[in-house]
Amino acid sequence: MTLTQLRYLIAIADSGLNITLAAERVHATQPGISKQLKQLEDELGFQIFARKGKSLERITPAGVQVIDRARVILAEAANIRALAANLRNEAQGELRIATTHTQARFVLPRTVAALKRRYPQVSVHLKPSGDAEVLALLERGEADIALVSTAGSVPAGGFAVPLFRWDRHVLVPRSHPLARLDAAPRLDELAEYPLVSYESSLKPDSSLRRAFLGAGLLPRIAITARDADLIKTYVRAGLGVGVLAEMAMTPEDQVDLKALPAPGLFPVCTTWVVLRRDRVLRDYALDLIADLAPQLDRRGLRRVLDGVTTPDWPQPPHWRQLAARAENGSAAAPALAAARAA
Repeated sequence: MTLTQLRYLIAIADSGLNITLAAERVHATQPGISKQLKQLEDELGFQIFARKGKSLERITPAGVQVIDRARVILAEAANIRALAANLRNEAQGELRIATTHTQARFVLPRTVAALKRRYPQVSVHLKPSGDAEVLALLERGEADIALVSTAGSVPAGGFAVPLFRWDRHVLVPRSHPLARLDAAPRLDELAEYPLVSYESSLKPDSSLRRAFLGAGLLPRIAITARDADLIKTYVRAGLGVGVLAEMAMTPEDQVDLKALPAPGLFPVCTTWVVLRRDRVLRDYALDLIADLAPQLDRRGLRRVLDGVTTPDWPQPPHWRQLAARAENGSAAAPALAAARAA
């Protein structure tokens, strides 16, 4: 039995028993995977997969147990490699980040750029997905860290660290009647308009829906999308009033759109980084987390992850504070560089 055989086995299971797709995922050939699978089954003395002709039909009961333990073995092998790389101060590897489109588009670029400057040999793979799929990617081992946002509750399925808080904006074209307001409309006023928001707004437990229902109102959700840029596109098309994360607004958007800050209208959201409790995190991943949340102590975070201390996270700052700090830092950078040159 080899780690390669176990890796192929999990690839088959995670590819819907499609050996061709599994081969693509692990950069192997289909005959090669089939040969290794047969050798493994011969060694174990039973079939891991039930077959129908030449196709794999289902996982056998014994196969379920084997695959579960294979995942543990491969995870621990990866942990040993990560631990060794950290002890060697190795500055190369890869970082797989599962996150929402909004975080990938508007929060991570500056942080990933800083990481790449410090670790040019680290490849970063972004996996923008819907809220539910983000945590599923982490659970399946297809991501090293996950960034998700919630309104009040702590994300389940891992080790959650609060990064920052943020509010939502109400977004309208500048020709819209609401554009004459200096602040967001009341919920009863907003309920009169069709809304364009994130697809999570369709869920019964969404914070947007709960806010309206708490006021005895029903939101008129006309269009939903995962991508904040799509929300802005449909607002521009006059198809509804947008409700989206404040960090999704750029200076260019202000030309034809007006964003009305809505603190207090909807619950405050918190963005979290979620980590697997059974994984050893590479040092460069800790650097990325510390850059996203400067209120966190990097060494303290490592001690918590290693089980040395219990978590006692500080109150996460508001996104506006972090954005202002980053903007001030960018503005000071040219002067600092000139001073160093002099």
